[in-house]
Amino acid sequence: MKLQHVPTIDLAPYFEGTAEGKRKVAKEVDRACKDIGFLVITNHGIPRQLIERVYNLSREFFNQPMAEKRKVDRPSPDMVRGYSAVAEESLSYSMEEAAPGDLKESFSIGPIDVPEDAYHRGPDAGPHFAPNVWPETIDGFREAYGEYFGAMSDLARSLMRIFALALDLDEHFFDDKIDKEISMLRTLSYPNMGTRIEEGQMRAGAHTDYGSLTIVKPDDSPGGLQVRNQNGDWVDVPYVDGSFVVNIGDLMMRWTNDQWVSTLHRVVNPPLDAEATRPRQSIVFFHQPNYDAMIECLPSCLGADGQAKYPPVSSGDHLKSKFVKQTTFGGSKQEVA
Repeated sequence: MKLQHVPTIDLAPYFEGTAEGKRKVAKEVDRACKDIGFLVITNHGIPRQLIERVYNLSREFFNQPMAEKRKVDRPSPDMVRGYSAVAEESLSYSMEEAAPGDLKESFSIGPIDVPEDAYHRGPDAGPHFAPNVWPETIDGFREAYGEYFGAMSDLARSLMRIFALALDLDEHFFDDKIDKEISMLRTLSYPNMGTRIEEGQMRAGAHTDYGSLTIVKPDDSPGGLQVRNQNGDWVDVPYVDGSFVVNIGDLMMRWTNDQWVSTLHRVVNPPLDAEATRPRQSIVFFHQPNYDAMIECLPSCLGADGQAKYPPVSSGDHLKSKFVKQTTFGGSKQEVA
């Protein structure tokens, strides 16, 4: 029977390092990725103090006046850095679906301490290693974000190794495809709902994620993350204290020839009462393979006919096309010079 709700998976047996423990976790992850594409992970090894530090500094940033936040505005639609205000993005457009702008604001960074070499700075790199922009008024902000990015990168590498085992590959199969990752860290702030809402407007419209996997630190407040299961029902992602939510993205679905599902999800509006209208915040790490990693059907995932469902695509080209749609509202909104 297929899972209809998001399972919670304890990673401790994997990190203990025994073959039996790794097999146990890989089997549970494989089922979750096949059935619903989401899982909640515990015993992940990320210090609670680091999570709380980034959360609190992010709240301090979002609580600033708009003029201060605008000093670190996003430079261009294909450059995911800096600040984006409420309704300046619509995730539904990445799915070719028209919808009002999302009821969220965000702050984003990319890779830290990028080498000054041809791979990272040459023309093929495009916007993927663009400089980060940092607020200058919040002490410790840059350091905390840098530390958190590194911790998420390490956790994502472990998850990709679990994925490899689940797909009957060598545990380190993905290592050389993610060693120059173009991942992004975004903090999302969903303001209180005491403002006018357009018809069809949500905190985040229904979408799938673009990369290999996403790691989310959600907030325990009304108006949360929902996933559409294979029956077509929207189900809440459970909040487990100290956990992360993980979901696979479009590239992992392509790699596995649709054996694993990149699932539609959304962030719903809370009911309009005094308690539910308070702000919500999430910290999201979008793991993205090296820009030149070619995403094509894995040998272990070819169907009986030996055919791949998707043509090969590079990680970088796929990501750039999705973000331009998201930030220009499918091209209906002109890029700002």
